[in-house]
Amino acid sequence: MKKQSYKSLAAVAVTAVALTGCKLIGDLEYTVTPNPLEMHGDSVEVSVTVKIPEKGLHKKASAEITPKLGNGSFKTIYIQGEKATGNGQVISKKEGGTVNYTDVIPYDPSMEHADMTVSGMAKKGKKEIEIEETKIADGTIVTPLWVQNDDKALIGVDNFVRTTEETYSAQINYQKGKYNVRPSELKEDDIKEFQAWFEDAKVNPKKSPKYITFSAYASPEGEMDINGTLAQDRAKSGQEATEKILKAAEYEVENPGTFYKADPRGEDWAGFKTAVEKSDLEDKELILRVLTMYSDLNQREEEIKKMAKTYRELERDILPPLRRTQMIVTWDKIGWSDEELKELSKTKPDTLTVEELLFTATLYEDLSEKMRVYNLVVQYYPEDWRGPNNVGWVYYMQNDLDNAKKNWEKANEINENPVTLNNLGIVARQNGDRDKASELFNSAISAGSEVKYNLGIIDIQNGDYDQAIGNMGSENTFNKALAQVLNEDYSSALTTIDASPDAESAIGYYLKAIIGARQDNLDMVVNNLKSCFAKDSSLKSKAAKDREFIKFFENASFQNVTK
Repeated sequence: MKKQSYKSLAAVAVTAVALTGCKLIGDLEYTVTPNPLEMHGDSVEVSVTVKIPEKGLHKKASAEITPKLGNGSFKTIYIQGEKATGNGQVISKKEGGTVNYTDVIPYDPSMEHADMTVSGMAKKGKKEIEIEETKIADGTIVTPLWVQNDDKALIGVDNFVRTTEETYSAQINYQKGKYNVRPSELKEDDIKEFQAWFEDAKVNPKKSPKYITFSAYASPEGEMDINGTLAQDRAKSGQEATEKILKAAEYEVENPGTFYKADPRGEDWAGFKTAVEKSDLEDKELILRVLTMYSDLNQREEEIKKMAKTYRELERDILPPLRRTQMIVTWDKIGWSDEELKELSKTKPDTLTVEELLFTATLYEDLSEKMRVYNLVVQYYPEDWRGPNNVGWVYYMQNDLDNAKKNWEKANEINENPVTLNNLGIVARQNGDRDKASELFNSAISAGSEVKYNLGIIDIQNGDYDQAIGNMGSENTFNKALAQVLNEDYSSALTTIDASPDAESAIGYYLKAIIGARQDNLDMVVNNLKSCFAKDSSLKSKAAKDREFIKFFENASFQNVTK
């Protein structure tokens, strides 16, 4: 469907200013576009065509005509006859003429209900005739001022993970060349603790073992093939010993086929190197050079054996711990439930991590509870910018911009980042500094679509409605619908406002009434204004004077609903 222009619906004023009785100037006609005048981007722009009829201006006369609107004056129009002196546009007495004129002035609240008028002076020599002040247009549609302070503030999000994967391990050591598990090994403290760990896992809902890996090694001595088989046998014996330990712990494994995982590693040269590096062996550096110089494992061993004294020390101190099977339990550590987190935030907040506290705050709808938890973040984790930032967010949601600003500034001092810059941009915009707000928002653009939405609000205020719609993306809000109205896309605007939280609010109904007026739909105007006034009767007086409805001012139905 072809979009219908609102401007085509507005009556274009053609006003004749009669100065009969004055020999210097005759009747002038003024055509004003738009009419009513409109405020956009803090200013009012007007185009005026002044038609001077034939014999409408004495050939030796000149005139100064100044359009006015409320407390503001547009630039003066200067015209003169063909024999007059001056810098005005020359008008032929015989043929008359036309002056095309455009000007922009800053919007002032006095302009909303004021008429656009012209007045001035006509001169010929010492003779002066005052041009009486005359209305030439209606002023002023100020619908852009409906923009709402719904800037989107951002919280510092948590990195809470309720379930984390952890590992726990114990180790069985073997004698040289052996793979059988000695009874003495099962009496070691780490094996006792291993059994106790599974006894706890049996009853502890926060522990969930997933599988055990048996990483088995041989010390780097002897033949590689034999050592490879030895590592396999040690992995097997380690598993068998573990099965007995879990049975003693009365821990039941549901699926042994996937719970136990053999991982024979063969000769442990990496462990050997680490142990040597940590030792105080006399030939430590020489051994490490051998490991670097020779990639052939058998040759490495032969070169090291040549260091007779050192090799005896290796056999005594370094190699025995390498003959081992590590039982590595991979398990899920299950965090606190939502209710447990809430309770702990009240009774033992110091036991919660910063991520747990930040997440706990999201569990509350009540802003006072959110504030309580975010203040705990500030108290226990003062170096984390998210604490004061999120406290500021709560203040903002409570319409306390001053305290929001203080906390956002504190957060930004701790760590300047896109979230804090976006929030400070909100403060700047709502305090009237749109240039600073734009700078801050553009620096914060990586924080997400919320920042672009905030830029869209500035676009509305600057009169760039198409860009505002683009920046507001898929949001269904009053402000986006307002931008669509101002961009003369009434169908989209109606869809947006009806899908927004303001679909049935006073301002939502008012905007729908404006859409109706711009489409010359009296029923839509009246019905939506009735619904609006039922929500907020104070808007009656505004609607009664709002130039959006000027064509209905004399309509009985409109008068009845606004009286």
